[in-house]
Amino acid sequence: MLSMDADDRHTFFGIPYRFDPPSLREVLAAYWQPGESMLVEKPFGIGYSLNLANWRSWVAIGVVAALAALEDRSGEDEQVDTDAEETAADDGPVEVLVE
Repeated sequence: MLSMDADDRHTFFGIPYRFDPPSLREVLAAYWQPGESMLVEKPFGIGYSLNLANWRSWVAIGVVAALAALEDRSGEDEQVDTDAEETAADDGPVEVLVE
């Protein structure tokens, strides 16, 4: 568990927060807590963070990374199709009207 004193822990509607700057040891201890749940209190800021000692956290990170990769790949495909349509439209004759 974190080496924070009870006075350092605060909650707002059940959500933990802490704005005192933590030491490096507290940061490392906060993100690696074997035997604890997937979510642990952040050493600095508001809310919870992933416990990297829990296997479920790595599954969540993998799912988010896979979804981000799929989103990037689908965005590239759409952009290529749009560019092809614009290029095909630009190759034709152009009519210029001058009054």
